[in-house]
Amino acid sequence: MANPPATREDAEARDRADPLAGLRSRFAPDGAGAIYLDGNSLGRQPVSAPIRVASVLEEWRTRLVGAWEEWIDRPAMVGDRIGTLVGAGPGQVVVSDSTTVNLYKLAAAALDARPDRSVILADHHDFPTVRYVLQGLAERTGRELRWVDSDPREGCAAPEVTGDVALVCLSGVNFRSGALLDMRAAAAGAHRAGALVLWDLSHAAGCVPVDLDGDGADLAVGCSYKYLNGGPGSPAWLYVRRGLQSGLRQPIWGWWGQEDQFAMAERYQPVAGIDRFQAGTPPVVGLAAVDAGIEPLLEVGIGSLWAKTSELVSMLAARVEARLVPLGARIASPTDASRRAGHLAVAHPGAWPAVRRLVDSRQVVADFRPPDVMRLAPVAAYTRFVDVWDAVERIAGVLAEGELTGSVPIRRVT
Repeated sequence: MANPPATREDAEARDRADPLAGLRSRFAPDGAGAIYLDGNSLGRQPVSAPIRVASVLEEWRTRLVGAWEEWIDRPAMVGDRIGTLVGAGPGQVVVSDSTTVNLYKLAAAALDARPDRSVILADHHDFPTVRYVLQGLAERTGRELRWVDSDPREGCAAPEVTGDVALVCLSGVNFRSGALLDMRAAAAGAHRAGALVLWDLSHAAGCVPVDLDGDGADLAVGCSYKYLNGGPGSPAWLYVRRGLQSGLRQPIWGWWGQEDQFAMAERYQPVAGIDRFQAGTPPVVGLAAVDAGIEPLLEVGIGSLWAKTSELVSMLAARVEARLVPLGARIASPTDASRRAGHLAVAHPGAWPAVRRLVDSRQVVADFRPPDVMRLAPVAAYTRFVDVWDAVERIAGVLAEGELTGSVPIRRVT
């Protein structure tokens, strides 16, 4: 944003002119009154989600097993709709399992397809699950897990790939700093060396423009409960480039990936196409919620969403510089706005107690990432410009109060 709002009145005027303002009514409001800036962890509930889920429950009640005639194709149907948001043509995306399981399936299949290569290339600043899955696969297969050069704030550039690399596995958006990866350059470098590429797009899908087909991606995975608004624990998705599908065999051989599954054959033979990367029976109720979550995004298109997101994040950065940096904060996202995705990382020595105080007092819902970062995510579909203005003012009030002490508890969070 060249000229971010200089006053709250300017922010209100920008909201009145916002072509996406109507999308906000498609999502359930927060009854607690807090400004919600945590959509990069869990998206708001679409107002249509309970209706969609109730419809599936009614089908289950009235039709019982007969409803599988419609349900059976939904993983691929919803997958194609997600594919529209990530630049994937039909027949290359399917909704299946969790992000972790899908990452394991595709990484293992890629390694099996490069049996003469000994190295997995990854980012040691990547999301823990990505690192853990790759660590496990490296140990199981006797491969070397080699870390690329990266910066916790600026992310990583397209890595240098040597001839011993079987798989390059990186995230399109760094989960902590929001740094964008140049996926096209990274894929080109990997392919020149004969390696396959696998992207985790959990913090990208539904937020930033992604062109999997155009950028030369081989494989990708992503969750559906962040910017895709599928709800807590909603099923994940995976992408396999069409030209690779017949040559890869994923390691979890389940009946949903079997050719003519109801023949109950003695031997496993994967079905042709993207469905071979399914395993067990799909979560039909969860699929209904995911479809409700992506519907508003498909109506306006990822280009419009990204244009507003870029403006919101640039405005947020300007307000953080003006109001929070003088209070001891610093921006921990890339300095170049063109390399920032949909959230801004703000570091402060008291980040954890500040986040807790903001949440407990129902002022701002943000989240914390160790060691000292609060992540602020204004989501184009339902965040207003005035929300960004007010959120920074509320955060400034908490930081100015001082006495921000307290250790980070060990607890399970998503």
